[in-house]
Amino acid sequence: MTEPLKPEINATPPESELAEKIADNPAEQAQPAPEIVAKEKATESMGWERATLEKLMFATLDEQRTARRWRNGVRLTWLAFLVLMAWVFFSQGGPAKDVSAPHTAVVEIKGEIASGAEASAESIVASLRAAFEDDGAKAVVLLINSPGGSPVQAGIINDEIIRLKLKSKKPVYAVVEESCASAAYYIAVAADKIFVDKASIVGSIGVLMDGFGFTGLMDKLGVERRLMTAGVNKGFLDPFSPQTEMQRAFAQTMLDQIHQQFIEVVKAGRGTRLKETPETFSGLFWSGQQAVELGLADQLGNLDYVAREIVKAEDIIDYTRRENVAERLVKRFGAAIGEGAVHAIKAIPAVR
Repeated sequence: MTEPLKPEINATPPESELAEKIADNPAEQAQPAPEIVAKEKATESMGWERATLEKLMFATLDEQRTARRWRNGVRLTWLAFLVLMAWVFFSQGGPAKDVSAPHTAVVEIKGEIASGAEASAESIVASLRAAFEDDGAKAVVLLINSPGGSPVQAGIINDEIIRLKLKSKKPVYAVVEESCASAAYYIAVAADKIFVDKASIVGSIGVLMDGFGFTGLMDKLGVERRLMTAGVNKGFLDPFSPQTEMQRAFAQTMLDQIHQQFIEVVKAGRGTRLKETPETFSGLFWSGQQAVELGLADQLGNLDYVAREIVKAEDIIDYTRRENVAERLVKRFGAAIGEGAVHAIKAIPAVR
């Protein structure tokens, strides 16, 4: 006998039934299983952490690269600085020719006579010593074209010229180009003779101290000057503070004293050749032709004339110590390095 068919129990509904169930409930279709959601969230979290770590890593590498470049740049800068220093040491200015033969030595005094300038006492004295020490130099000529400057720097140069003349017995001549005024004339009178062009400007034997005062303007603008000092006259010559009669008299006394020193140097240098008048030491200046007539200069003549006719040595060698390109670069480099330090100490109170 054949057994009757038994119905099969199937836990999984047919695909058609599943499709119908999903179609009847679309919300179930849109929501993924919880395990899938958790996995996706974990993946997203890992991706964000990885991106953050990558950014931090690249930022660290960039910072290290920048620091390395900066260190290399500083090292190269110092290397360049040392090379320039070596160049300065081995290329100091001086005579460019063979100085063994008889010649006329020249030292130029041009521009403002001041500390740190080309016509500073340090530079001029070094040039003079080199010229006097050379046996081939038959005489030393001061080639002057200067409106003047510091009486201190001029006094140092004047004293050194007199000392070198006594030591070496070599004659010294001053040749004036466009101008020889004030401190420049202070130097020129140390020479044995002064030669000028007929149109040169010579003289201005006087001393000045200049400045500005803004007290009246500050009162009109309603600006108050707050200057605190320890010492009654510590703010002397401050342009924003009034000047007392005592301070004015003190400054005038000092100027008169320096002026008298100037006068004595001129008289000692020119001697009986000077034809003194009430205007001689008044601060006036004259043309070269007038200067010869007044005894401020000896005669007309230029550098070639003096070398050829007076010294009798036509070969002219320049002993002027000049600042070369390397020295200028070194000074600028040093100034750039020191600028930060200067800014750092500006706020610190100082005794001036």
